[in-house]
Amino acid sequence: MSGHATNLRLKLPAICFLLQLFTIILFAVFVRYDQETSARLWHEELSHHNKSNRDNDFYFRYPSFQDVHTMIFIGFGFLMTFLKRYGFGSVAFNFLIAAFAIQWSTLIQGFFHSFHDGKIHIGIESMINADFCSGAVLISFGAVLGKTSPIQLLLMALFEVTLFGINEYILLSAKDAGDSMTIHTFGAYFGLMVSRVLYRPQLDKSRQREGSVYHSDLFAMIGTIYLWLFWPSFNSAITAHGDDQQRTVMNTYFSLAASTLATFAMSALINGEGKLDMVHIQNAALAGGVMVGTSGEMMLTPFGAMIAGFLAGLVSTLGFKFLTVSPVGDVDAAREGPWKRQPGPSKGLEHHNQALKPQLGLGEVSSSAGTVEDRHSAASSLLPPA
Repeated sequence: MSGHATNLRLKLPAICFLLQLFTIILFAVFVRYDQETSARLWHEELSHHNKSNRDNDFYFRYPSFQDVHTMIFIGFGFLMTFLKRYGFGSVAFNFLIAAFAIQWSTLIQGFFHSFHDGKIHIGIESMINADFCSGAVLISFGAVLGKTSPIQLLLMALFEVTLFGINEYILLSAKDAGDSMTIHTFGAYFGLMVSRVLYRPQLDKSRQREGSVYHSDLFAMIGTIYLWLFWPSFNSAITAHGDDQQRTVMNTYFSLAASTLATFAMSALINGEGKLDMVHIQNAALAGGVMVGTSGEMMLTPFGAMIAGFLAGLVSTLGFKFLTVSPVGDVDAAREGPWKRQPGPSKGLEHHNQALKPQLGLGEVSSSAGTVEDRHSAASSLLPPA
């Protein structure tokens, strides 16, 4: 048995046991059910405020939670399987770090947003926000795919979730319905930073393993399709009920469709003999969902969302072809840059244009729960009375 295998056999169980035990202790000390989850508090709410069980936020949010949960564990997991030598590791490590990240992020986000009377109060929105945070970690995972051990990935998740919570707290006043800034942009840049820290010249010897084969691309397309299908739920999961949520779903729906057509068109145009590149299809087709994540609940109009998605697909596909240059020795395994980082400035410009619309008489900006602060304030409103 090699020394590396021996170390992993001892260190991985140790770190898993240690992190889980530490998390259980923190949950026992700090975490409690919120007002809509606690049996006593909810039944008091039912009797004192003439409510019914149908008024519980769980029934409105759980379908979106299911979609987001599927994206995290199936969508991201299979999207990473395109490397021919790391299919099993991609799905398994995705499963591992996501399972830890949702626990740790419940604590970190709870301390920042729902800490009341010395306790963290959690409900269905806490679960959705925990999944969102784990999504940022999985995006970073794509930048170091095939280059890291599960121990390194768990430690990366530990630090990234903590920094994610701090970053999100700093951006409380930013409108970011689909968390494009706090999840996608943050996760992409954090992953590139980790790849820079972990890079060693000898890693170039394994570069020939970074290619894909027919079956690995096929499995990656499964992840792409899952992400594509459920992205409207991802962007709208924690927006306000009613027109805001419906508008976010609709804008994401049309933006994704337009970015897909743009991706196919540009991929055939820039490749020899009009052939499609599966890397483009697997990733750039999703850029439309990222593009409208920040402004999805605004009055983009359907054609505005389609224009945004179309531009995102074009820019991301061109980025994959001409700008996928790693500053750290080609460590960006999943090519996070083009479809996660490049839509970032475009999202900011789009957001700015929407803010100007009322002044120009082109429409109104309607949003009742678009900021990160509003989102967590909604969850805080479910805290037990002092």
